[in-house]
Amino acid sequence: MEALLVRKLGDPTLPPNASENSSLDLSTSHPIPNLESPTSVRVRIKATSLNFANYLQVLGKYQEKPPLPFIPGSDYSGVVEAVGPNVTKFKIGDHVCSFVALGSFAQFIVADESDLFQVPDGCDLVAAGALPVAYGTSHVALVHRAQLRPKQVLLVLGAAGGVGLSAVQIGKVCGATVIAVARGNEKVQFLKSLGVDHAVDLSSANVIESVKGFLKSRKLKGVDVLYDPVGGKLTKDSLKLLNWGAQILVIGFASGEVPVIPANIALVKNWTIHGLYWGSYKIHQPNVLGDSLKELLSWLSKGLITVNISHTFSLAEAHLAFTALKDRRAIGKVMITFDDGKIVKSKL
Repeated sequence: MEALLVRKLGDPTLPPNASENSSLDLSTSHPIPNLESPTSVRVRIKATSLNFANYLQVLGKYQEKPPLPFIPGSDYSGVVEAVGPNVTKFKIGDHVCSFVALGSFAQFIVADESDLFQVPDGCDLVAAGALPVAYGTSHVALVHRAQLRPKQVLLVLGAAGGVGLSAVQIGKVCGATVIAVARGNEKVQFLKSLGVDHAVDLSSANVIESVKGFLKSRKLKGVDVLYDPVGGKLTKDSLKLLNWGAQILVIGFASGEVPVIPANIALVKNWTIHGLYWGSYKIHQPNVLGDSLKELLSWLSKGLITVNISHTFSLAEAHLAFTALKDRRAIGKVMITFDDGKIVKSKL
């Protein structure tokens, strides 16, 4: 099968196999994974999502550092191609999606049936492959942790990126007043098309002045929930907009700078600071992830949320996908897709 391997840590924007400096190696003869147990399912992958964590992982800057070589990739969707004899939830031909710590940048993947989710009829399979990590992160953060309520004010930083765009949509489903912050007119116009209540273009406006002006026009006191995948100076500025009793969701540091949140101000303002490492729920509270993804798939099937696929690449073009992510060109998700192949009916 075709698979992308990380042979050494380094810049994933260099073409695979191009030179000794390339960190990526595109293999066309990697072994197809075998079913590992009676409840294993082999999935022919249709689409796999590129997340910022994948980029950091290839660079060697992610909090988890797998041994080399490894196949990167986390969330994916596809078609069931083979099942073990004790599999009861799925049959060959079913559309499924899931997530893993590693391994989805390949044509096939094996998972236990308990780790797979049925994609509802009518749902786009590529969109389903973009759902678990980005939308799962925002859903757990906003619904489970912050318990976002109708009419609360949600401020989303990096709102045009994968997790940011998902937070905007989930905020609207929850009935919140959503303020979106992004850079560039194209991104801001897209956010407005989603029905955000206010959008800030960082290329032409000051976030503090813009948001304060909006809050004043709506007779609102301040921001109740800050969703922050960016960090850096933008976090520092956003703290000046928070209400007493506000909640801060620390999602990531796309700016490359880890912000400092003054504990004395958090004390006086009664802020709650949530660190959100979505993947660790798989170990500590897997039921939360399961319930979250099932609700998201239901929302997707009902049209309550949509997944904007900004860029689509083949596995051989993975370096271009990483480049689009690195250069902040994407509005929504960057995906790796595979051509549909013949489904081979097989058993363990």
